[in-house]
Amino acid sequence: MTGRIQNGSSAGWSNLQRRGLLKMAGVGTLAAAAGSLGFLKGASAADPKTIAFWGTGTLDIVAKWAEFAQQTGVSPEFTDNGNDLGPVIARLAAGNANDLFDIGGFQGGAEKELARQGVIIPWDVSKIANYDSLWQWARDIPYLKQDGKQYGIPTVVNADSIIYRPDKLGKVDSYGVIFDPKLKGRVAMEDAWINSAIFAAIYLKESENKPIKDPGNLSESELGLVMEFLIKHKKDGQFRTFWNGWEQGVQLVANEEVDAMTGWEPIVYEGRKRGLKVDYAAPVEGYEGWANNTVLLKGAGERGVTDIAHQFVNGLLGGFYGCELGQARGYLVPTDNNLAYAKAHPDEYKPDAVAALADHVKAKFAGKVFWQNARPDNFQLYEEWWQKLRNA
Repeated sequence: MTGRIQNGSSAGWSNLQRRGLLKMAGVGTLAAAAGSLGFLKGASAADPKTIAFWGTGTLDIVAKWAEFAQQTGVSPEFTDNGNDLGPVIARLAAGNANDLFDIGGFQGGAEKELARQGVIIPWDVSKIANYDSLWQWARDIPYLKQDGKQYGIPTVVNADSIIYRPDKLGKVDSYGVIFDPKLKGRVAMEDAWINSAIFAAIYLKESENKPIKDPGNLSESELGLVMEFLIKHKKDGQFRTFWNGWEQGVQLVANEEVDAMTGWEPIVYEGRKRGLKVDYAAPVEGYEGWANNTVLLKGAGERGVTDIAHQFVNGLLGGFYGCELGQARGYLVPTDNNLAYAKAHPDEYKPDAVAALADHVKAKFAGKVFWQNARPDNFQLYEEWWQKLRNA
């Protein structure tokens, strides 16, 4: 297996050494195995095109990366980044993340900060043939570009709300269920202000008529109001836990530890696979809209693998990944290539189901949606307040 050698001060790092470090850290997945076995179209097993993909856990299609590699010629080594951008940015700016990873799959809004710190580099969309297939409203998400340069590719879009058990609670249509004292100790929120602060802010704005302008970009006084609200409920024992990462979120549902929790729609899909009765709420207060964008880490440029990175992202938008991610997670890659792929492969994916998912997500965005912002104006205060919550 041929290693890729970094240029510059880190010239001693080969791709093989990096892969070994990932495995030693316990963060490898089946994707790494698929890549090392050489399931690649137009590439030899002795010299596979691999890319280190550091993304939110729900972006992982696990064993299906082997088929992706057959179609695209690129096999990702996937590592879950935990979805909390604070530690992610810290590892990119001051840690070794750029030594280990080539591409990031991050919640949107961080591009400005990441570009300012010089830890990501721009994409060349002329090298991504499928870029033009993205729906226009997805391409127009404002934080994708900085100073006229394309730093983010909107790979997945959705809108989040509440996971709940209808057999225990009946129909749920409000974030108020999370703060209902009758459910003390039977509800949970995520241990990340990027989601939980906005959920609380949406509830306080829409159901409690609190003076909040934009739940995704709180002023200092608005943030204080929201966080004091959450801290009080935590001290009262309202929350069973603040969960962290995809696996813990799934386990809370699978172990039937909670009856309701704010979280990601894929947890509903996974719970149903395990035979549980779980639904996803359409809250009267509105959804939290978000985009998970792929960014090109500066380490990819230092290692000379940017062309492979562009090839990989083009594959994400090609239809297969969208069909698989939609079927497994209920997440949407915002391109009509998904439906085209399903129509061409009806034995693998049902075109009607692919079209229905697109309509389902579009319907969310047709209603009341408050956009998530990974780097609001007062993000440092968010970090400080969230630590107070953890310590409370």
